[in-house]
Amino acid sequence: MSTKAAPQQEIDAVIEAYGGDARAAVRELLADADFLRDQLYTASALVSKGYARGWRPQYERP
Repeated sequence: MSTKAAPQQEIDAVIEAYGGDARAAVRELLADADFLRDQLYTASALVSKGYARGWRPQYERP
């Protein structure tokens, strides 16, 4: 995964989507990340090691 910063227009669009409330935008992005982490955990529990050829997901960025 790339660690480069998001383009300024994307950042502005996210904040604008929350009426200019940066705290609300961050709160929702954190909730989305938590939801996706839960989905990844569930999917990894259901996919066999043979199908994934030994690959296991990372739940946090290194």
